[in-house]
Amino acid sequence: MTSPREAPPAAPEQTALSVTATGLGSWPGTDPTEAARTIRGELGEPNLPHLVELPDRGVGSDPVGRTAAMLLELAVDLQPHGWRLVDRPGLDHRRAASALSTDVNVLADVAGAEEDPGSQLKLQFRGPLSMAANLYLHNGERALLDSGARRDIAESLAAGVVEHLQRVRTAVPGADIIIQVEEPEIAQVLAGAIPTASGYRTLRAVPEHEVSAQWRQLVESLHAAGARQVVVALPGADAPFDLVLDGGMDGVAVALEGLTTVQWEALAAAAEADKGIWLGAVQVGRPVQEPPRVTAIVDSVLRPWRQLGLPLSRLPQLRLTPSTGLAGQSPEAARRILTRLSQSVDALNQIVAEG
Repeated sequence: MTSPREAPPAAPEQTALSVTATGLGSWPGTDPTEAARTIRGELGEPNLPHLVELPDRGVGSDPVGRTAAMLLELAVDLQPHGWRLVDRPGLDHRRAASALSTDVNVLADVAGAEEDPGSQLKLQFRGPLSMAANLYLHNGERALLDSGARRDIAESLAAGVVEHLQRVRTAVPGADIIIQVEEPEIAQVLAGAIPTASGYRTLRAVPEHEVSAQWRQLVESLHAAGARQVVVALPGADAPFDLVLDGGMDGVAVALEGLTTVQWEALAAAAEADKGIWLGAVQVGRPVQEPPRVTAIVDSVLRPWRQLGLPLSRLPQLRLTPSTGLAGQSPEAARRILTRLSQSVDALNQIVAEG
């Protein structure tokens, strides 16, 4: 636990009034205008639309390249083994930055044409530890190996995403900004299971206190810039839920399927600490022909919620999401998944209303 003196600046006051839905970022196709209209249409108030990500566009639109475009005073280029830190921006870096800028400009056009553009928007990017695990140094080794490189990446990311947030605020004036920090490699980082560049051994585990400090630095920067909520997306297996509290995060996002009793108990503790809980209630690891029925989704949430003794009054701390991004789906399947999630949160809200 941290002392009051060490606590980050408080996020703006927020009150969860209902269960809501959101996507986790990626979307199929290459047309940002069509994607933005679909996402905003399916995730209208009170749900949470997000800035579109289209990895099908290729280099620079992948999750690591896109986040690298947000780094401040650090440049990258793409090598056969992955993204490498370099002295100055080259073609690959400029391509990533251009795609990100296009998406923000498209958002401004689409939202500006709406009669009611809504009151909130989500941004997402890779977190500092997962970036260090996927960026390479000049010598060809992962940046995760070097404590100084890890620190530089964390500081650059914290500053860069604040600038990104400010650009998006200009595109959608008055919208509350919610942040999703993706740390898919965090369990491997903490376990010392990330392979070296050669693949013959693994890198030393990063201490938990360093992870907490980097997350706290990021959260403090985003709160100070006016972010309403900062949520970390974790892998289901070996997810370090305890670090969510230590790192100052406002909530955690995790796929629902496969959660153990111990993990559910950790989520219950987070809920009782007033953290947001984002549950990946529709499994999308493979192409989805038809999403689960509303009754199945609602039951998958309510059953463990009640077994843990959590009151229905805390259900509005929930956001329902797909288990991962939707880039691997067809555009129509992705739209149906968001529709089904919206229908499911309506059903959950009815249950809350009935007590």
